[in-house]
Parts: sequence; C-alpha cells; structure tokens
Amino acid sequence: MREYLIRRILGMGGVLLALSLIVYAVFYLAPGDPAQLACGLKCSPAQVHQVRAQLGIDDPVHLQYAHFLQGIVTGRDFSTGTGVLHCPAPCLGVSYRTGEQVTGMIVDRLPVTASLALGAMALWLTLGVGTGVLSALRRGRWSERLLTVLTLAGNSVPVFVIALLLLMLFCAQLQWLPFPSYVGLGEDPQQWFWGLLLPWVSLALVESAKYARLTRSSMLETLAEDHIRTFRAYGVGERQLVTRHALRGALTPVIALSAMDLGTMFGSAVLTESLFGLPGLGRLLVYSVNVIDLPVVVGLVMVTGFCVVLANAVADVLYAVADRRVVLS
Repeated sequence: MREYLIRRILGMGGVLLALSLIVYAVFYLAPGDPAQLACGLKCSPAQVHQVRAQLGIDDPVHLQYAHFLQGIVTGRDFSTGTGVLHCPAPCLGVSYRTGEQVTGMIVDRLPVTASLALGAMALWLTLGVGTGVLSALRRGRWSERLLTVLTLAGNSVPVFVIALLLLMLFCAQLQWLPFPSYVGLGEDPQQWFWGLLLPWVSLALVESAKYARLTRSSMLETLAEDHIRTFRAYGVGERQLVTRHALRGALTPVIALSAMDLGTMFGSAVLTESLFGLPGLGRLLVYSVNVIDLPVVVGLVMVTGFCVVLANAVADVLYAVADRRVVLS
C-alpha cells in the first residue's frame, strides 16, 4: 500500500508538471502579445512594457516557464513599477487588474465552491445511486419505466432551467425559502445550509440522472455474475446480497465518474454560481476571462487540474474499499 501511494504521488506530480507546461504554452506562448491583451488596445508602449514586466514575460521563453515553476515551489518577486512585490509559495502569479496575489484570491473563494460541490455531490449520489439500484431491482415493472423516464428528463434539462424554476417556485411564488445568499459555515451554519440548498438541488437533479442510469446498468451486470448466483444458491438473503455484494461491485464506475465530476466542478460551476450569486471560483473565472486577467485564469485552470488529479487518486484507493476484487499494486 505504501509503495502504491508513493508511485501515485509521483504520478500526480508528473501529470501536474505536464499540465503546467500545457497551460503556460496555451496562455503565454500562443500567437499574440499577452501584455497587450491584458492592458488593452489604448495602452501606450510604455504601459505595455510595464505590464509585460509585471506578468514576468519579458524574459526568454525557458526562463519564463522556469520562473513560473519557481513561484509555485518557492515563491517569486514581481515588479509593481514602484517597488517589488513578494509572492510566497505556492505563487500562481499576481492579478494585473487588482494587484492581488492569485493564490489569495482563489483561497478566499475556494470554500464557496467546495461547499457547493461537496454538498451537491452528496445529494446527487444519494438520489442517483438509490434510483439506479431501485430501477435494477424492479427491472421490467412499471415503476422501473417511470424512473427511466424521470432520469431521461432530468438528464436533458439544462441546469440553468432547473435553477430558474426552483427560484421562481420556492422563493418567489411559495416563499418557502429566502433567495440564496452565501454565509460562511463558521459564521452561521443554519444560514449556510439554507443559502446553498437550492444550488445543491439544482446541480443534483441534473447530475443524479446520469448516475442513476450508470448504477442501473452496472447493477444489472453485477447481478448476472457467477459469484452473485453462487451466493443466491447458498441461501444468502436478497437484502444482504444487494447491499454487501452486488452494490459494492457496481460502485466502481460510479466512483470513477464522481471523481471526474467533483474535480471539474471546482472550475465549471459557472452557471450555478452566477444564477445564485455565489462568490465562488466559477464567477471569478468568468470575470477574469472578461477582463483578460491571464494570471488569474491560469491559476484557476491549474487549481482545477489539481482537483481532478487529486480526486482520481482518491478514487483509486476507494476502488479497493468498495470492491474486494480490486487489489492496489
């Protein structure tokens, strides 16, 4: 197990290094002048030169990338025109628009997106896996057909449509819930829960549909395997057969998909955060793209990539926990 974890950590480091090279090449080495884009068309040559120095792109290409990696590992210094700004590790750069360190901007908004992603994942797994198992056990009955229709409908409706319908119904018409506004968990847990309830439900209703279909097909495949028939022949109860044997074997693809969805959620929850006014990473990404704040965009892409790689590493370990047939080696 220890050797596996060491190899997995080294593999994660290699993937993140390759990701940093690709991201840096796409945003800083593509045709065009990043400093001119960030500063704007009306900037004078002197202002463009200042922006180029602040972004750290006035050096040769190999030195630019080396400084970029150095900032992540040990930190780096940036010129502000009137002085020097030290950015401690892990330094993802300094925003040209606000002058803030990108790492600090991401850390401030990370709890919002993490609360949204983790809460929605818990809800969509509960709904999706539960619906999928029920559909598999009631295969061919009218209830299974009804669940199939509902999951197909949920998978075809965009998240912004569901979000708007929930806002109009529960906040405007029925007035059962206040309009969402984010409050930190440490400040007021009750207000934190009610402020995120509708965003959680909006994401969960869309995501749970594909998990229901995946769980159903995986459960049907697992129930048809030889070891399940053997357990049933030995007189193992149906509930124990489903919960302790069939479900655990069917969860492997669900874990893999959850890892991908959770990791990408940290950078792709743009519509949900914008509709519900949540100050998370998605809204920061939209703003940074609109104003062409390259250091912030690069930092958010790197953080999203790290979340995806970390989530997949955790999923590899969970495979062995969920399915005893999986051996980590």
